[in-house]
Amino acid sequence: MEEHRSSEGRSVARWYDSRMVEFDSSEPRRKRMRRWEVAGQARFVTFSCEKRLALFSNPSIADLFARALALARRQIGFDLYAWVIMPEHVHVLMRAHEGKSAGAALSFIKRSVSNRVLARWRKLDAPVLKSITLDNGLARFWQKGGGFDRNVRDDAEFSRHVHYIHQNPVERGLVERADAWRWSSVRWWMGQREGELECDPPVGSGWDRWKGFRDW
Repeated sequence: MEEHRSSEGRSVARWYDSRMVEFDSSEPRRKRMRRWEVAGQARFVTFSCEKRLALFSNPSIADLFARALALARRQIGFDLYAWVIMPEHVHVLMRAHEGKSAGAALSFIKRSVSNRVLARWRKLDAPVLKSITLDNGLARFWQKGGGFDRNVRDDAEFSRHVHYIHQNPVERGLVERADAWRWSSVRWWMGQREGELECDPPVGSGWDRWKGFRDW
């Protein structure tokens, strides 16, 4: 199967790559960042595994994250628009419900995953623990800091985020087509519902006709 990537898709990927490097390159800068939750506004968030290790290359751990994401959506309350689990990081496009906090939902998800995975690895005395254990003896699944966190201002920015999320595995060379990647929302956007993590339709009209969420 031939791989088809638009020049627009490549330029969007380069823009995101430059922003990620800029944001993650300085720990002091991350600590200075202040994140504002704007009521009714979607947020594009990215968080990474400790030391950017490919901890999600284990399918069971990727599945665990997907289940935690679905549970948080139901129990805490937020609209989930798009998501992807990459080997060493996660992207989520979401909007907290009125009176709810996106930060609380993300903390719930991250704790759910890290607590279960670390407990399992300790039980097995898994070698990976040596790579993620700090000098104080604590093991860390997630990279410290808030990661990349951006409020989405308009439909154009929203559409760029959705496109980037779904094309991330393709741009990384993990698959040739976005729908071949197991851990993302692209098939939900294609209209498939059975066996897919439930997402929420974007606010506004015309999204059912928009095909920019994919690159083919």
